[in-house]
Amino acid sequence: MIHDTAVIHPTAEVAEGVEIGPYTIIGEGVKIGDGTIIGPHVVVDKLTVIGKNCQIYQYASLGTPPQHVRYRGEETSVVIGNNNIIREYVTINRGTPFGNGKTVLGDGNFIMAYVHLAHDCKIGNNVIMASFAVMAGHVEIEDYAIIGGMVPVHQFVRIGSYAFVGGGTSVTKDIPPYVTASGMRAKLYGINAENLRRRNFPEETIKALKKVYRMIFRSHITLAEALKRVEKDPVVALEEVRHLIDFIKLSERGITR
Repeated sequence: MIHDTAVIHPTAEVAEGVEIGPYTIIGEGVKIGDGTIIGPHVVVDKLTVIGKNCQIYQYASLGTPPQHVRYRGEETSVVIGNNNIIREYVTINRGTPFGNGKTVLGDGNFIMAYVHLAHDCKIGNNVIMASFAVMAGHVEIEDYAIIGGMVPVHQFVRIGSYAFVGGGTSVTKDIPPYVTASGMRAKLYGINAENLRRRNFPEETIKALKKVYRMIFRSHITLAEALKRVEKDPVVALEEVRHLIDFIKLSERGITR
């Protein structure tokens, strides 16, 4: 299951059932879970952890040093969960000692060709990233978000759960959960209702999120005033509405409007 031309460091831990293709390099202290398939010409650099049943395609480069001028070779890592698909030429840099110390990719994600995850990124579960999406350092993406192709995301930006970011959108501020964003400079275009229905969200929840969206983003009042109005509305009892409000309140970069 391991090709004769693959180079495996003696300290690497490779579980039973792992497949490693020709000319792939597995570095120092790497851990690879059962059932993971790694194609040819892949580089998995030191201290990278890969979970079970992942598929990693040719020429991916995982766990390489962060592209940061202050990095001086400190021991940091990349942690990849289970059941991820990582396509050709994906690059994932490890963390920095002045960040999280690790870059994290959760479970069940579909990362298409040429995607870049920079140092200290934290990606949740069941996220889809289309080709050439580029995450700068310290980006956080919550579960079930969808990122279109050729999307650059600024450092420290957060993208909320179930959000959809259209292809070619430049993201410089936080994208709230459940919304659709698009444009050369990201703008919001309502609740991502179709995706929520596909994920079996109740219709009353979708209606409540649409109502809150109008109150916050279409009321022509300040964000603070809009949040106060939402807090007084009965829909605030819904978990999804509460998550949307809390996400906005915790924003440090500011919210895309």
